[in-house]
Amino acid sequence: MSSKRTDSPKTSIVLVGGGIGGLALLNALSTSIDPEKHTVVLVDARPTHMHLISSLRLIVSDADELLTKAVHPYGDHTFRNKFAGNGTFVHGSVTSVKFGDGGKGGELILNNGEIIGYDILILATGSSWPRPLGFPTESRGAIEDHIMARRAEFSKAKDILLVGGGSVGLELAGELKDIFPSKPVTIIHREQLLLNATYPDKFRLAVQKQVEARGVTVLTGDAITASDASDVSTSQVPEGGFVTEQGKTINPDLVVPTWGNSPNTSYLSPDLLSSTGHVKILPTFQLPAHPNVFAFGDIIDWKEQKGAAKAAFFHTPKVAKNILSYLKLAESANVSSVDLMASKKSAKYSGSMEMIMITNGKARGIGYFDILWGIIVGGWLITLLKAKTLMIGRIPSQTGFTPK
Repeated sequence: MSSKRTDSPKTSIVLVGGGIGGLALLNALSTSIDPEKHTVVLVDARPTHMHLISSLRLIVSDADELLTKAVHPYGDHTFRNKFAGNGTFVHGSVTSVKFGDGGKGGELILNNGEIIGYDILILATGSSWPRPLGFPTESRGAIEDHIMARRAEFSKAKDILLVGGGSVGLELAGELKDIFPSKPVTIIHREQLLLNATYPDKFRLAVQKQVEARGVTVLTGDAITASDASDVSTSQVPEGGFVTEQGKTINPDLVVPTWGNSPNTSYLSPDLLSSTGHVKILPTFQLPAHPNVFAFGDIIDWKEQKGAAKAAFFHTPKVAKNILSYLKLAESANVSSVDLMASKKSAKYSGSMEMIMITNGKARGIGYFDILWGIIVGGWLITLLKAKTLMIGRIPSQTGFTPK
């Protein structure tokens, strides 16, 4: 331990990112933090929590009233238990971070010019997604406009091409087939099998068989250029369609980019990031040069598949334990920097099992769990766990908000 603490009356804990992982951590800390000693600030680029698990169904149609059930505002209700009356929500995007030396507090600079000081900083800024999941940030109204525009595109389209056969493309295809069963939908995927090599070939082939059974055309080992997929909208498809890299001609009237995500880390300097833009961390989820700064979720540089379940169920318990240990150890020794790697009371992350549940509309799906020999589970279980309701019933317990 080193560096004396500042004389601030309360320790300021700032969490950037109110996604599924961020809210899971906020709720985990809310039962243990001492409000007489600590304050908490939640910063998010959007004024609302977007439940990404249900977002693909949300942008296809108004089924299940998801616009009300899955898009919850942040507010006083977000802060519960010991955080009640002791938390602040700030709507804004972080543009840069001024780090303190040796574990001392620093500052966040937001896009609106606001500056927020912190003693403990937690980064859970998640991923950026291509259209159609690139929801606006400025207001709920803009988010609703985006959703309505996507619904109109899908409704108007006569032939839809999804560029990318990962989980987003696969689940979107299933949602489209639920609402527009006779509308042609094609998935084009650069790899020879759907998804990626994290998963066994047997599972990847089973996924393809299930999606093709819905009437979806699957083109693997082929691609169109990224610029085509990014720029083309319903009114901009080239006359005569596209010629793929393998020489096939396809003629959709709507092209939707559904390839993978990228980490939201542009506010950090390159020396803190890997070549892929992910945040370098210790097994304690701390930044190596900044022990009072933690990062978790999609943004971390860790060899594993990214996803909300990883952040909420596997990262959050260890991050929460380490933050509480950090606060306790720093307070007891009256220092601002704690070496959690050397502490027996800290939780070290060594990874978690790979698992994926892919919905195929409301009544189908398939999943894989990397336990024992690798278990593939069928549609009835995925329907029960995810596909039918998309876990909508869990959202109020995460956000503290109950839609009327």
